[in-house]
Amino acid sequence: MKIAVIGQSLFGQEVYKELRKDGHNIVGVFTIPDKDGKADPLATEAEKDGVPVFKFPRWRVKGQAIQEVVAQYMATGAELNVLPFCSQFIPMEVIDHPIHGSIIYHPSLLPRHRGASAINWTLISGDKKGGFTVFWADDGLDTGPILLQRECDVEPNDTVNTIYKRFLFPEGVKGTVEAVRLIAEGKAPRITQPEEGATYECIQKKDNAKIDWNQSAEALHNWIRGNDKVPGAWAEIDGQKVTFYGSSLFQDIAAASGQPLEIPGASQPGIVTKTGLMLFGKDGKALLVKNLQFEDGKMIAAAQYFKAGSTAAVELSKEEKTFAEQMRAVWQSILSNVSQIEDSTDFFKSGAASMDVVRLVEEVKLLASNCQLQNEDVYMNTTFQDFIQMCVRKLRGEDDEEELIVDYVEKKINNMTIKMPHQLFINGEFVDAEAGNTYKTINPTDGMAICEVSLAQISDVDKAVAAAKEAFEEGEWGKMNPRDRGRLIYRLADLMEEHQEELATIEAIDSGAVYTLALKTHVGMSIQTFRYFAGWCDKIQGSTIPINQARPNRNLTFTKKEPIGVCAIVIPWNYPLMMLAWKTAACLAAGNTVVLKPAQVTPLTALKFAELAARAGLPKGVINILPGSGSALVGQRMSDHPDVRKLGFTGSTEIGKHIMKSCALSNVKKVSLELGGKSPLIIFSDCDMDKAVRMGMSSVFFNKGENCIAAGRLFVEDSIHDQFVKKVVEEVKKIKIGDPLDRSTDHGPQNHKAHLDKLVEYCETGVKEGATLVCGGKQVQRPGFFFEPTVFTDVQDHMYIAKEESFGPVMIISKFKSGEVDNVLTRANATEYGLASGVFTRDISKALYVSERLNAGTVFVNTYNKTDVAAPFGGFKQSGFGKDLGQEALNEYLKTKAVTIEY
Repeated sequence: MKIAVIGQSLFGQEVYKELRKDGHNIVGVFTIPDKDGKADPLATEAEKDGVPVFKFPRWRVKGQAIQEVVAQYMATGAELNVLPFCSQFIPMEVIDHPIHGSIIYHPSLLPRHRGASAINWTLISGDKKGGFTVFWADDGLDTGPILLQRECDVEPNDTVNTIYKRFLFPEGVKGTVEAVRLIAEGKAPRITQPEEGATYECIQKKDNAKIDWNQSAEALHNWIRGNDKVPGAWAEIDGQKVTFYGSSLFQDIAAASGQPLEIPGASQPGIVTKTGLMLFGKDGKALLVKNLQFEDGKMIAAAQYFKAGSTAAVELSKEEKTFAEQMRAVWQSILSNVSQIEDSTDFFKSGAASMDVVRLVEEVKLLASNCQLQNEDVYMNTTFQDFIQMCVRKLRGEDDEEELIVDYVEKKINNMTIKMPHQLFINGEFVDAEAGNTYKTINPTDGMAICEVSLAQISDVDKAVAAAKEAFEEGEWGKMNPRDRGRLIYRLADLMEEHQEELATIEAIDSGAVYTLALKTHVGMSIQTFRYFAGWCDKIQGSTIPINQARPNRNLTFTKKEPIGVCAIVIPWNYPLMMLAWKTAACLAAGNTVVLKPAQVTPLTALKFAELAARAGLPKGVINILPGSGSALVGQRMSDHPDVRKLGFTGSTEIGKHIMKSCALSNVKKVSLELGGKSPLIIFSDCDMDKAVRMGMSSVFFNKGENCIAAGRLFVEDSIHDQFVKKVVEEVKKIKIGDPLDRSTDHGPQNHKAHLDKLVEYCETGVKEGATLVCGGKQVQRPGFFFEPTVFTDVQDHMYIAKEESFGPVMIISKFKSGEVDNVLTRANATEYGLASGVFTRDISKALYVSERLNAGTVFVNTYNKTDVAAPFGGFKQSGFGKDLGQEALNEYLKTKAVTIEY
């Protein structure tokens, strides 16, 4: 059809583009004149396509059509007028002229909310359903016959902006184009509007948007959100008009604390809290307002009301000055009508509109990916100087709006001052546990307390899960663009790298890890893991599947990968930070939120991680850290909680079984388990002996044996057995045991006293069973929890130490006869565990044969402990199921939805 598009805005632009895609001939675009030298988006798009564009300031004068204007319109020969969004009065001569008449998009379910402020009144009225209508234009005000309607739910905290972006804009474009399609096919209905239920409301302007405080909290909330952002609900405070934005209903009034604010006419004073301004209705219930705007146009976070104007300007560094000049050029390109961008230039007073805000936010991301802005940041910093100050503060991690209060425990150690959070981290804040419960975390090097740490209770788990659920379902994290999510995760990795020496020091004193190993592996691989999964955020995708059995056969089936929701993660004490990273990075990249319980004996790097995550800009509730007991309290509640949809666990097989049962009985949670191991390492006589000794030592003694994939039993071919043992003992004697912060130390203390005692008992059992203790087997006589590197030989298959893991620096060596490859494979696989395994041989055929038959999730050939962030990691049998690391880890935190469409 020949169509005239009459209207304006991005909405009009999208309708125009879709109509052209449908093959219609757009014979003319009639829009508003340029404003401040800038054309409307609809005009810009049409001019680019060479479509005639008319920019009439008006169509009528004193109620009469301007004939020259009407003549130009009629010359286009339009067969249908489409008015997607039009602020001008169009004469009936134009409306009725085309053969198919005119259709108009209206953002309400007519006949309800006729008039120009339909979206506002949908919210002000507290409607539970909203939507739009495409109707045939007549000489009434939004009274023409209905062609098409679509409805949506109105969410409790929707604003004009959110419901428009979520439904009215995207679905409105589709609906308008569908209406034209129905007209072209001769199928368009004309349904007379009923008068029952019809309403007409006035246009919302600033002078009639004043708040009437003599209403319930819900009515006040609806009035504020119904006027958000335009024209803005306002009230007088301290003698000036203050406009309110970002309203939400507030439930926990008793928990609110802050500074009172007198508001004339209100039933009681408001309260300026750390999350916003709490207001009260006449029913005593409350609502919370996020942002305030003053008469001079300045917008602030409501929580900063009593601090407004108190922040001193920051002095820019050389790099920051470069950034400022780059941004000045961006402002200049957006505000093309302004000759020069001064520090005092106001973005909006210079003609910027909402679409320019979106562009500015995206330009900042391109220039500084770790400066994550929201649209509100621009509205609250409208002059160039204020905008640059705000950006620089965000880049420095000094954003006052999200001020993070941390009660550090500070220690001068390892030639630095380390600052350790020690409270629970829930909903973006460090808080004490319920009833103030605490416990002491111990330094295994000397057995002395490092600090008191908050001990989470069941009620704390419930709070953390509620925060994570809200962040996923209602917060910005759940709605965030995947690429922006990746930028935040990458920013977190950068902050971890900036603090890597501090993190490694905390890891050393809390877990006993040797500092140099902690720096390279515990912390280094954690940083690599977050960077790796940050790159996956915008590459998670489904697939298109041909289906053949369904009739008729015009079908499209595709899959979507979606986040699960709230995920609980329980990690062990051997690699406190790295185990956190392995699970949390994939979980966040998939778009989930996290409640994590670190091992009770090693909570400190997890709490430091929480601080860095907050400073990186991850929204409140996305990450929650709860030090506490496992099976008895915190871990059990996480397994049982009905709002937790996935649990990832690394730890013992016994606890893993219990978790799996609890997850099944509660709500059939998705579970992934990385459990115990007794990993076999087979060393053939044709190996590179020096390498086999070196890697065999590493396979057992790496991280003082506290390693889930440690070689729990070495099978050495009999012809080289004695030589191998001799070389190993020589190397063991060279191991330096000592302070993990000493750079020359090879082997630090075991993690905690109970584990040390188990190692002593383990070795005593081996001796009693008749195994030969070649060296070690005892606690080192010095303060702390040190244990000697130990070697056992002559270990028979029936012995306890042959079947159970030590999780410590204990090498278990058994012989096998030359040529008996299948026999040694049978012995190696004769375990309920299947986490890792290894083989040393120069014969590639033998290596491949053995690797195929070893029943373990990982097989190392002529190497050991070579894990990588890109390679999946996980076990078989009672070593668990599911994968950490690599692309496969993402699947543990995603659900697959299949969608089938018949067309």
